[in-house]
Amino acid sequence: MDLFLAPPTAAGPVQLGSPYEEVLTAVRPWGEPLVLGPTSRQARRLMGDIDGVGYTVFFDAEDLATALETWWPGEGRQSTTRVLLDGHDVFTTPADTLLAELRERGWAVDAEDPEHVLVPGVSLGFTRQTSQEAPRDGQGLPVSFTSVLVAGKSYYDFRSAQ
Repeated sequence: MDLFLAPPTAAGPVQLGSPYEEVLTAVRPWGEPLVLGPTSRQARRLMGDIDGVGYTVFFDAEDLATALETWWPGEGRQSTTRVLLDGHDVFTTPADTLLAELRERGWAVDAEDPEHVLVPGVSLGFTRQTSQEAPRDGQGLPVSFTSVLVAGKSYYDFRSAQ
């Protein structure tokens, strides 16, 4: 299965800004998700996995989807699910290659923290952090990203305010 990322509007069948019930219907083909919240401190979340690729859908206080995060299956695990951004599998394409292509598109890439790379305005967040064994580059970082978050356009605006 291919999960296509379309920032800042969608990740697979999940349209950002959609109400909870629509998102729940959209992810059910992946299996019944775990529903967390809402609590007094956090809005509702849906969690599950697609053939080993984990995901979380985040909602705001109005129960509208604000982001979807996926993460790699983990050390020694294989998955037939690919998380694709512009045709590149986020979890197998070298991170440096993926970031170079994003910059070529004219997107601003905030790689000040190489473990937590952001693309504000497009609202992509990438992580290269894991305690598991993974191929590493010369800086000791995983060669490929270990998670990616797709969110609405202004999701990372707080970073530009700093």
